[in-house]
Amino acid sequence: LHTRHIMKNLNRMLDAAMAGTFLEQNFDESLLSAVESRFAHYLAANAVSAQKLREEKDRIKSLIADISHQTKTPIANICLYTQLLEEASSPETLPLVRQIHQQAEKLEFLIQALTKISRLESHMIQLHPTCQPVCGLVQRSVEEARGRASSRHITIKNTAGDSTIKASFDFKWTQEALGNLLDNAVKYSPEGSLVTVSLQALEMFVSVTVADQGMAVGEEERAQIFERFYRGANARQTEGNGVGLYLTRMILQREGGYIKVSPGKEGGNCFCIYLPKEPLPPAVAPGTQP
Repeated sequence: LHTRHIMKNLNRMLDAAMAGTFLEQNFDESLLSAVESRFAHYLAANAVSAQKLREEKDRIKSLIADISHQTKTPIANICLYTQLLEEASSPETLPLVRQIHQQAEKLEFLIQALTKISRLESHMIQLHPTCQPVCGLVQRSVEEARGRASSRHITIKNTAGDSTIKASFDFKWTQEALGNLLDNAVKYSPEGSLVTVSLQALEMFVSVTVADQGMAVGEEERAQIFERFYRGANARQTEGNGVGLYLTRMILQREGGYIKVSPGKEGGNCFCIYLPKEPLPPAVAPGTQP
């Protein structure tokens, strides 16, 4: 009977802790066993730690918002003023002004990417995957990438036209993930080459593959290239900051998907993203908060 009473008390403590309502003073230690008393102290310490974690996340959110707000206007002004300077510059100074403009645009892109990463990591942004056709996602992403591809005389071939193939994904954020792959394919492929986008339905996932004709990623680097700020040996001569693939991997993980890279059959790389056919249950979805 005494053991049953202890178990009921422990169970009540756990219920309160999971509900976020645990307070140590709710339990009369004079009536508790040594185990119950120590368990109550443990849950109280965890409640304090959880509160500190929530406060720290709130501070991070505030810091991210401040950085994003404080840098947006100055960088926009730099880009605007350099555009005006380009119109008034002499042939000798024009290349320098254009360099300033390009560096300002790179800084703007980097800050935007880091802000997105921080918001995803701190769960400020919640993804909302829904079951929908994948071909629309691919078509939109390819259309946005074609302008950049045409400037380098690169052809993007889209073979993902099957509207019956569906997966569970957040359209906006998955478009960003796929767009990063297409941007890299265009950036690191030689002029006049071909980028092919294909779609395949598997048993549990739907795969979207972006195949390019650039320099193949070495086997020893295939896991490292998805780390933040990592740049492969073949990419160091090209402008970039090493955050695009990391952001892509994070977005896919939050949806229950993943990304892989393999060598192409005729050279180059095949970057393949895998989207789940069914949404993950809330209890196991990556990034789910209690």
